[in-house]
Amino acid sequence: MATHVEKLYWPKEKITKGELLDYYESVSRYILPYLKNRPLVMRRFPEGIEGEAFYQKEAGLHVPPFVKTVKVHHEERDISYIVVQNVKTLLYVANLGSIELHPFHSVTSHLDKPDYMIFDLDPEKIPFRKVVEVAQGLHELLDELGMPNFCKTSGGTGLHIYVPLEGRYSYSQIKPFAHQIALVAHQRMPTLTSLDRKPEKRQKRVYIDTLQNWKGQTAVCVYSVRGKPHAPVSTPLLWSEVKGDLDPTDFTLRTIPRRLAKKGDLFREVLKRGINLAVCEKKWEKCHE
Repeated sequence: MATHVEKLYWPKEKITKGELLDYYESVSRYILPYLKNRPLVMRRFPEGIEGEAFYQKEAGLHVPPFVKTVKVHHEERDISYIVVQNVKTLLYVANLGSIELHPFHSVTSHLDKPDYMIFDLDPEKIPFRKVVEVAQGLHELLDELGMPNFCKTSGGTGLHIYVPLEGRYSYSQIKPFAHQIALVAHQRMPTLTSLDRKPEKRQKRVYIDTLQNWKGQTAVCVYSVRGKPHAPVSTPLLWSEVKGDLDPTDFTLRTIPRRLAKKGDLFREVLKRGINLAVCEKKWEKCHE
């Protein structure tokens, strides 16, 4: 049951907790395929975006019977995660103040095998149009390798590019290949990009982050709201939309339902047929002979 729905989660925009719950209910059929069977890390904002925020992995001791959980073994300990299987559970986690939803890249039946490869383009003091330029360069490279690729806003200042894998390969197979691709992208765009993890060493560059391609890592879910001003949403894009005048603040809790009604789920291919890694690696070798 929803509680404190009148609480202002975005005071400046006058967006309440109730409006957040209404949003997640309205987009549930679009977001659920990306949450089902995946351990979930919640980023909770119990007092709204101006209050304290924290990441929560543990499901907690008092989970309702209708909420599915799964225990995942980590190096230090086992963690019991919530798995969002239906609208009721989605609204349960949103009612906890979980503005942001960060699912695993793999499902419980094959936790060692991701369903997609991720390139996280993270800018450091550089205009967003430069992030777009890097995204288009990486898109071109992935196309050359015959790797279908799909772009979404991060809901912040970056962009995410996903490559479907269909859970066919292990993280240990995927991570080094993703790094090789990032290395070539950096070689092609040396003044725009960086592979250095330290922000102070990548000023005025776009960091091509491939470190998320590892077991237990998460990324903000497509259609998840972010705990930032204007209530932005991580939104899938057509590649024709990834251009200089792209403004990620256009995609918010209040605009996405209309966009979905018009365009449908632009990310659906991410969960469908994955790449043939051997074929892509052969193309890679030919390109770099």
